[in-house]
Amino acid sequence: MASLALGALLLTSGGPVRPVHTYSIVARDPVTGDLGVAVQSHYFSVGPIVPWAESGVGAVATQSLVLPDYGPNGLALMRAGRTATEALDSLLRADSNPAVRQVAMVDAKGNVAAHTGDKCIPEAGHVTGAGYSVQANLMEKPTVWSAMARAFEAAKGDLAERLMQALEAAEREGGDIRGKQSAAMLVVRAVPSGKPWNDRLVDLRVEDHPAPLVELRRLITLKRAYMAADSGDNALAAGHADEARAAYAKAAALAPGVVELQFWAALSLYTGGREADGRALFRRVFAAEKRWVPLVRRLAAVGLFPADEAKIRDVLAQAPGAKR
Repeated sequence: MASLALGALLLTSGGPVRPVHTYSIVARDPVTGDLGVAVQSHYFSVGPIVPWAESGVGAVATQSLVLPDYGPNGLALMRAGRTATEALDSLLRADSNPAVRQVAMVDAKGNVAAHTGDKCIPEAGHVTGAGYSVQANLMEKPTVWSAMARAFEAAKGDLAERLMQALEAAEREGGDIRGKQSAAMLVVRAVPSGKPWNDRLVDLRVEDHPAPLVELRRLITLKRAYMAADSGDNALAAGHADEARAAYAKAAALAPGVVELQFWAALSLYTGGREADGRALFRRVFAAEKRWVPLVRRLAAVGLFPADEAKIRDVLAQAPGAKR
């Protein structure tokens, strides 16, 4: 009989829903206006289901016996001018079974709304604060969401870091009673650029992992390294060589094992007029991984490195064992 009851719940609102029990946070950065949502669950690939966000519009987390429609529909209502509260109230009224839902929304102005249905599996609840909401269900303890709120409010750094600390606090408090499996984070810019792919500052997913939050933090660090490398490229293109070198150094420090980042930094420095710095970095790259040596000629062949034999040989001479 219990399985029949669950089956009935999973077919509410005109279609199947999924038992995505979890903890999550939605928030707006009060300084930058950036919007974000982050989640961890004992559920495979939670990223496509729970977190939703759109630059200049808002962020949504939809979970428990989840109806994913709350995500895109909530964003559509907020895009049309509804506040987070108005959007959530409208969707709850249209839901034939709101008692099994847990949903939170934050809009671009920082208004927050949250709902924990009375049929969500205990322990379940939420806390809202200035520009954020934390929510959880099927937790080991009823203190998880309060721990998340305290951690978020006390955290320093950008929005991604503060979201991450909220998730880590939930796990320290006991987290999901079933354990852990997947995690995701989505952070978007405050103001849309017209290019949605540029507006996603962080868009990371851990689909299946024994320690998903550890892996998510590793990915965030790697993301920061690539962003630092991009910043270096932009600084060099603008003629700010010292700023570029600092950015490349930051990227290398954040991701010392990613030799490719150092290769492209070396290429940018060398072709950007900082040949001595470029040579030194090429030397470290080639010593770490010889596979990058033949790429220099390939890049020259397609215009991504000067088609100048003297310069090509100058760079290749930095490889171990090469004649200089």
